Amino acid sequence: MSSGFLQAQGAAQGSRPVGGAVCKGLEQSSELSAGGGGGGPSGPFPKWAPMLRVLTSTLRFPRPWKPLETRGCSSNPGAAGREIQVCALAGPNQGADLKEREQMSEAEVGLFVQRLRGLMTEIAAFPAPTIAAMDGFALGGGLELALACDLRVAAASSAVMGLIETTRGLLPGAGGTQRLPRCLGVALAKELIFTGRRLSGVQAQALGLVNHAVAQNEEGNAAYHRARALAQEILPQAPIAVRLSKVAIDRGIEVDIASGMAIEGICYAQNIPTRDRLEGMAAFREKRLPRFVGE
Repeated sequence: MSSGFLQAQGAAQGSRPVGGAVCKGLEQSSELSAGGGGGGPSGPFPKWAPMLRVLTSTLRFPRPWKPLETRGCSSNPGAAGREIQVCALAGPNQGADLKEREQMSEAEVGLFVQRLRGLMTEIAAFPAPTIAAMDGFALGGGLELALACDLRVAAASSAVMGLIETTRGLLPGAGGTQRLPRCLGVALAKELIFTGRRLSGVQAQALGLVNHAVAQNEEGNAAYHRARALAQEILPQAPIAVRLSKVAIDRGIEVDIASGMAIEGICYAQNIPTRDRLEGMAAFREKRLPRFVGE
């Protein structure tokens, strides 16, 4: 991926090389993911540190992944605690370095893929919405990273994506065999993985793999800017309601519909006592825009 985009509603005050966490902010926010710690539908929403307008640290993926630099962070100034709500990431074209992989022992390869799979799981479990922007190549692990995000945006012509592992004697090992079928359906996912087919942004949108395909600009970052615009549509909405919606969808899609409805009910009940719910109804009654504070 030539750039990535994360919307986060937790503090991100720094980052470190990762084996099991994307950055310190994600590490702190992991309490909110369903079924972990004190978070999820039945747990409290903790307060975090003050907002940072610009985050200049670097997120480092396990070798041979190249570092992704954060492009900037912003938040809703009216939100309680001024939590970071939008973080933009930028990095080079993403995919595993097979030349470096070739030098690994079998044990090292297994550990590398295990760590990478864990990283993708952490991204997928991030409590706030995440958006991946693909302006260039997102092949193999690069696409698996994008699949771990909630939303995907790609440049129509310059983006190239695919799970191409079978063309190199491999199979997707960082979640691709599980997330692609959940995104596109079993038969289509099998076709794409079996053939190792590469897709343009336009083709990916036609299949439903990306939400938006945009014409590339002279700077080569059109998808990144479209992802920022999409995040700006999410940013004004009630933060707790958005996070609980993500929990309800992500957990509900894995179970039968009756169990999914129960999960939705638990999430809805968690939202009832929030100030934002009352503010939303008051704003509707008074015919004004709501001022959500994340409480």
